[in-house]
Amino acid sequence: MIYFDNAATTGKKPESVIKAVDYALINLSANPGRSGHILSVNASEMVYNTRKAAAEFFGSENPEGVIFTLNCTQSVNTVFKGVLNASDHIIISDMEHNAVMRPLNKMGVKYTAVKVSMTNDDETIENIKNAIRPDTKMIFVTAASNVLGKKMPLLGIGKLAKENGLLFGVDAAQGAGVMDIDMKKMNIDYLCVAAHKGLYAPMGTGILITRNDIKNTIIEGGTGTDSISLIQPDYMPEKFESGTVNLPGIAGINAGIKFVKNNKKAIVSNEQRIIQNLFSFLKNREDVILYTPNQSEEMYAPVISFNIAEVPSQTVAELLSNDNIAVRAGLHCAPCAHKKIGTENIGTVRVSPGYFNTYNELAILKNSIKKICENRKKYIE
Repeated sequence: MIYFDNAATTGKKPESVIKAVDYALINLSANPGRSGHILSVNASEMVYNTRKAAAEFFGSENPEGVIFTLNCTQSVNTVFKGVLNASDHIIISDMEHNAVMRPLNKMGVKYTAVKVSMTNDDETIENIKNAIRPDTKMIFVTAASNVLGKKMPLLGIGKLAKENGLLFGVDAAQGAGVMDIDMKKMNIDYLCVAAHKGLYAPMGTGILITRNDIKNTIIEGGTGTDSISLIQPDYMPEKFESGTVNLPGIAGINAGIKFVKNNKKAIVSNEQRIIQNLFSFLKNREDVILYTPNQSEEMYAPVISFNIAEVPSQTVAELLSNDNIAVRAGLHCAPCAHKKIGTENIGTVRVSPGYFNTYNELAILKNSIKKICENRKKYIE
């Protein structure tokens, strides 16, 4: 299967990640921080080294502020439910994923979804500035839209948040490993990461990096520390890591960070060449609808959403799957972004390349799309 669904999870993992997971299962199969034997000590050392690597990679000064989660969604929930009250106001963008929208809806938190300009970042920042109210507590935005690929101007938003005494959080599910994110420079208080995407770690791995306090926990339990007390520890990272951590997954995160650090230029170059080539191909077809004006590296992550005129997006994805090509169709769990572009009833076909995709695979994808376009009247409902 030719895999172009890397925005959901990177389909092919580096050999170094696979080996790191295997090594952890074979040689570090012990509960870190729970026992005094050498296996537990070695496991603890590996976990700490991964915290340190993650903190350094994302420009945070404090490895203890690195929390391992199941996924980016759990990281976002930990921030919202640990920091916000129903009386607070939060500013988000009009491209947010349901990982942001559903917790806010459940909590009853007041929010303003500001319009993101697809071509002018200064306009986006101005829209956020105009949405600030006396009861605003936080700005929280996606690093890049999982539907449109639009990158957010994190440096400018962070500066605005600092000037106004607001907390700043980022859903980096589509940005981590693809964009340069420096929490200190960008004044990011909370960074939520899907490690299984741009960091090429195993599925079921997420990271929350905090540079500010999170008052409330969303889960309590054993931490291996202060066991005599029935009160959850109030220090990091134990405060948010009850129960046994995903040690093989954390080993995979460690190896994934190293892989991305060592190959960052090649990763970005390959993904951008493929996505820009595909964008040019699609733009020149009258029977294809595109939803972004360009695919520049400065403004957009390597994600394209499109439709073939009058053909349901799910049908296109099924036809591509019949040609042994994996893409994603539908709403991509981000109905806000689809309302922005008027596709909430039809969805889009999404293509997202990764480091391991080749030009030969791209040629096969383009030929398959061309074939669907040429026969599209057969598929119109």
